Amino acid sequence: MDVAIAIVTGTVIAATPLLFAAMGELVVERSGVLNLGIEGMMLIGAVTAFSLSFAGYPAPVAVLAAVAAGAASSLLFGVLALTLLANQYAAGIALAILGGGLSGFLGRNFGAAPIEPVGPIHVPVLSEVPIIGPVLFGYDPMVYLALVLFGAVWWVLYRTRAGLVIRIIGENPQAAHDIGYKVIPIRYATVVFGGAMAGLGGAYLALAYTPLWVENMTSGRGWIALALVVFASWRPLRVLLGALLFGGVNILQFHAQSQGIGVPSEFLSALPYLATILVLVLISRNRRMQKVNFPASLAKPFRPGH
Repeated sequence: MDVAIAIVTGTVIAATPLLFAAMGELVVERSGVLNLGIEGMMLIGAVTAFSLSFAGYPAPVAVLAAVAAGAASSLLFGVLALTLLANQYAAGIALAILGGGLSGFLGRNFGAAPIEPVGPIHVPVLSEVPIIGPVLFGYDPMVYLALVLFGAVWWVLYRTRAGLVIRIIGENPQAAHDIGYKVIPIRYATVVFGGAMAGLGGAYLALAYTPLWVENMTSGRGWIALALVVFASWRPLRVLLGALLFGGVNILQFHAQSQGIGVPSEFLSALPYLATILVLVLISRNRRMQKVNFPASLAKPFRPGH
């Protein structure tokens, strides 16, 4: 039972940084913009959060700084893609490369210095309940924040006028412009939100998941988050399920390695990525849902009046 509880809680924890980043990118792509720079923004958020925590600042300050850093880096992409109308694929890849190099430079002096990790919340009485306590009330605050933001994104996109406007812009920006909506400012807002969420994901990796600095510590999670959005047909619930799938396989491979299973460790380390992509590809074979949910203007430049 202890092993089962460890797997469940580990799955949720491993899924959290993916959920942050993927939900942010979901909003961005719903507005018709494709930002491939998630990996870079997560790394910038991670090094920002770690540096402030290492300097002695409290965790909330470090998290807010990571959010600001992620949002600022996404603004660079916004200027290139939305104002200068640069190719969104190229601008996003450039941001991913920039984030990797910049985070490595800023974190070059940290080494393997540890920091005080963000610990789990203790809920009196409830945390001591067998099985239910550790499964539901044994996480750090950022895990609960990820779930709250997941619910908020779903509600805004599908239950509010703002979400409807975002989806309309993603489908037909010219029609949205013609009826009076500010397409470019709204797209800027979604891009900044996506960057902030990626920064949150990076902060979680640096402050809670792996509370020490390691260069390229995202280990491709930014690309997995990007794949989650596309293969989940731009549906929030599928993104959540995909993140949990990745987290579950990731934790299982750690347990498999600890048990000394006679499989090369490199294959076990790659298994979470392979399993996540394989399952999501199978899910995405529903062409009808893909066609219904695909933002028609995704990655297409838009200039008002043209």
